[in-house]
Amino acid sequence: MDMTGKTVLITGASRGIGAETARVFAKAGANVALVARGQSQIADLAGEIGQQAIAIPCNVASNREVSAAVETTVDTFGGLDVLINNAGVIEPISHLTTSDVEAWGDVIDINLKGVYYGMRAAVPVMKAAGGGTVLTISSGAAHGPVEAWSHYCASKAAVNMLTRCLDKEEAEHGIRAMGLSPGTVATQMQREIKASGVNPVSQLDWDVHIPADWPARAMLWMCSAEADGWCGQEISLRDEDIRRKAGLI
Repeated sequence: MDMTGKTVLITGASRGIGAETARVFAKAGANVALVARGQSQIADLAGEIGQQAIAIPCNVASNREVSAAVETTVDTFGGLDVLINNAGVIEPISHLTTSDVEAWGDVIDINLKGVYYGMRAAVPVMKAAGGGTVLTISSGAAHGPVEAWSHYCASKAAVNMLTRCLDKEEAEHGIRAMGLSPGTVATQMQREIKASGVNPVSQLDWDVHIPADWPARAMLWMCSAEADGWCGQEISLRDEDIRRKAGLI
């Protein structure tokens, strides 16, 4: 997939899937806007990538900051073709009845509202230019309950519905909206899950987790016409056929 001349905004770009996605899309020729709270990390990554990248410190839980990040991206590169809603947190892992109310709400603010803010700011820009792609990191937790993950499961289920709503409303205007459920990925989030010792996911051996560049490469494929049949849906990287189509096996 040649992304030369295209511009991609990636939230949660400071590490893990987000950082690998920036590298993969930049290698494919895209301009990349790196959005995250970790200012030093995205600055270092932008330096690594070069002139194709800009670092934009941003808390996705703030509509004002997300809107400003989109504006900065458009001002710098002249447009916005792809939004990748990757930012997400799972801490604090806790049973619902003993959870901290404020912390539970903070996860919703990042995982759910952050995705809405990104869509709300980016899609009008894309529509004005004739279309674009919105990719959102989903999870198996969107479809089934997991012990001590009530905040994460609820937010991912809601995000899956946001993607479907966006497709229903904007597909006719050239907006391609899809979710990606990557499975378990070897990132810092998995270290946090393992450290919690709660539920079967924390008991998984490290070598069963896929590398972070797999979902990154899958999302590059999702920007191609080959993936048009999945618009409005969620793609699972557990599906070997999808892995094959994305060039992962």
